[in-house]
Amino acid sequence: MTISQQQFDNPKQGELASDVFDIAVIGAGVVGCAVARRFTLEGAKVAIIEKASDILDGASKANSAILHTGFDAPINSIELACVKDGYLEYTKIHKQLGLPLEKIGAYVVAWNEDELAALDDIKAKAHQNGIKNARIISAKLLAQKEPHLAKNALGAVFIPDEAIIDPWSAPYAYLHQAIENGAQIFLSCQVISGDFDKDIWQLKTTLGTIKTRYVINCAGLYGDRLNKVLLGHSSFNITPRKGQFVIFDKAASNLANSIILPVPTPRTKGLVVCKTIFGNLLVGPTAEDQSSRSNSSTDEATLKGLIKAGIAKIPSLKDMPITATYAGLRPATQYKDYQIEIEPKNNWISVGGIRSTGLSGALGIAKYVYKKYSSLGQKHDKINRPKLPKPTPLLAQNSKRAQNSKRDWQEKDHGEIICHCEMVSKREILAALTGALKANSMAGLKRQTRATMGRCQGFYCSSHVTEIADSYFNKSKKQKLKNE
Repeated sequence: MTISQQQFDNPKQGELASDVFDIAVIGAGVVGCAVARRFTLEGAKVAIIEKASDILDGASKANSAILHTGFDAPINSIELACVKDGYLEYTKIHKQLGLPLEKIGAYVVAWNEDELAALDDIKAKAHQNGIKNARIISAKLLAQKEPHLAKNALGAVFIPDEAIIDPWSAPYAYLHQAIENGAQIFLSCQVISGDFDKDIWQLKTTLGTIKTRYVINCAGLYGDRLNKVLLGHSSFNITPRKGQFVIFDKAASNLANSIILPVPTPRTKGLVVCKTIFGNLLVGPTAEDQSSRSNSSTDEATLKGLIKAGIAKIPSLKDMPITATYAGLRPATQYKDYQIEIEPKNNWISVGGIRSTGLSGALGIAKYVYKKYSSLGQKHDKINRPKLPKPTPLLAQNSKRAQNSKRDWQEKDHGEIICHCEMVSKREILAALTGALKANSMAGLKRQTRATMGRCQGFYCSSHVTEIADSYFNKSKKQKLKNE
C-alpha cells in the first residue's frame, strides 16, 4: 500500500507514528524491489522508501535488458554468485509472475586475431563459472547462425542460455508481490537524516519519521552519499558511468538472431548489438565516467559513433531508421565487485556498486543480503504460501509485452488504441494509472505501458496520453493537498 502524508500526521490512521518496521529499504530500483520482495516473503515487516514519485527512476530506468548467465563475471566474486542465483530464480518464477523471457543466446564475437586468440580464455572462464555449455564456434558456423553479421567475423564463443527480458515489468512484479504480502511503499519520500539508538532507526524523511530496526541501503547512484549522511562514512565512492544507446526500428530486429557481444576489456563489457523483447534492435552502451549523478543526456558525436559501430558489425543497419536514443547511469565504484556490506553494530546493510548486471543479479542479490542478515540471528516467520500479485489488466500484460506474444490490443474489449507505434490500448493505460504502484508521472507511465516509446516517440499520441493521464495525476495532487 502507498502511505499518504495524512497517515504520518494522524496516528489514528494506521498508528504509523508508533509503527516500527523490521526493514526499511531505501531506493526502489530493481535491486531495492527485489530485496523488498525477498525480506517480505521471509516474514519481515518491510518499508520501501523512494524519493521519486515512481519506482525505477534512477539507474534502473535505462539498461540493455539482458538476463546474463554470469559466464564472464569475475571468478569467485559476489557478483558471480548473485547473477547466477538471480538468473536461476528468474527462470523459476517468471511464469507465475507473468514475466517474459526469451533465451536467444549470445555470441562473443572476435573481429581480429588478438580477439580470436582470447576466445579460449573466455570459454575457460565461462566453464569455471559453471556455464558448461559455452563453446567456441567457427566463422563458418557463426555466419550460418547470424547471416547478417559482417563477413570479417573470425569466430565466437556461444553462450546458449543468455536471454532478453523486460527491464521494467520485472521489478514492478517483484514489488507488487511484496506489497500484496504486507510491504508498504513510501513514494516522493526522501531520507534527510536519521538517528540510531542501538536498537531502532528513526529516519527523518520529507514525509515524516519512519521507524525501523534495520536499514538496507539500495540507493544506487546515491548509495555512498546516504552512507556518509547517516553513518558518517562509506567504504566505497560512486563515480557515475554513463552508457548511451541507439535503438533501431523494429524491422532491424530481424538482422540479429542472438545477442552479439564483443570481447570484453578490463573496464567494460563493450558495445552490444541485440534485439529487445519489444522487437527493436539496440546498440550500446558506451562507458563514460562523469561527476554528475543525474545527467543522462546523449550527445550527437557519441550516437554517431554507436551507429557506425553497429553498421560495422551488421552492415544492413545502414538502411534502418533510428527509433530512439537514450542513456543510463551505472553506479560504478573504485572496485570491480559488488559492494555488499553489513554493519551489525549499526543495523545497516549497504548494497552498492551494482553496475551493468543489476537487472540479472537483483533476485540473487536479495537472496545474498537476506542470508547475511539471517546469519546474525535475525529471523522471521517465513510466508510459506505467499500471495501472488492480484491479476489486473496491466499485470496480465507483463508476459505479453514481448513482440511475439499476444498483446492486449488483440484481446476483447481493450478499448481505444492510444499509442499505435507500440499498440498500447486505453485499457492498459488506465490500469497503469490505478493500483498500489500506479504511475504518478509520464515517465512512470511510459515504463509501465511503453506508450510514446515507439517509432514516432509520442509525436502522434503524446497529447492524447497526457490528456488521459493528467486527470489522474491532478486527482492525486488534489488528494495530497487535501491530506496535508
